[in-house]
Amino acid sequence: MRAETHGLEAPAAWFVRYAGLVAPGERLLDVAAGRGRHSRCFASRGVKVTAVDRDAEALAALEGVLGVSCERRDLEADPWPYAAGSFDAVLVSNYLWRPTFDALLATVRAGGLLLYETFMVGHARYGKPSRPEFLLRVNELLERTLPAFEIIAFEQGDDGTAVKQRIAARRLDRG
Repeated sequence: MRAETHGLEAPAAWFVRYAGLVAPGERLLDVAAGRGRHSRCFASRGVKVTAVDRDAEALAALEGVLGVSCERRDLEADPWPYAAGSFDAVLVSNYLWRPTFDALLATVRAGGLLLYETFMVGHARYGKPSRPEFLLRVNELLERTLPAFEIIAFEQGDDGTAVKQRIAARRLDRG
């Protein structure tokens, strides 16, 4: 499921809270970036952002934003295009596609950061997404990241407007 196209509203608080863990000059992949609210946030901090989305019109909102390069790709229909360890950080907001989840995690280099926030079971009462294949199961982000990542922070639950899971985790150096 692709992320909802966001306007130019402020970035999600979860990503702002952990933005300081991505140093200026580091490379960040913003998966299903939409119009780029998170790409803009990180680029404004000197991070080199690759914003990927299948919606060319949404990505056009990032044209000319210093520090952001855009890639139009359908991550659900095409093979995963990024090599293991190719980004210092990977950010995912309101998007879940399980067939490429392991490849997405592998894209984070050793010592790199994963920032992820999306909907989980129970969210259907608030609207879409409501289909189980697009909703994380209880503790799923923890289960998928351990033991390869050190968990910095994890949250899940109902905030009165959505039911979500959030994780900030650093890939361990197993080499």
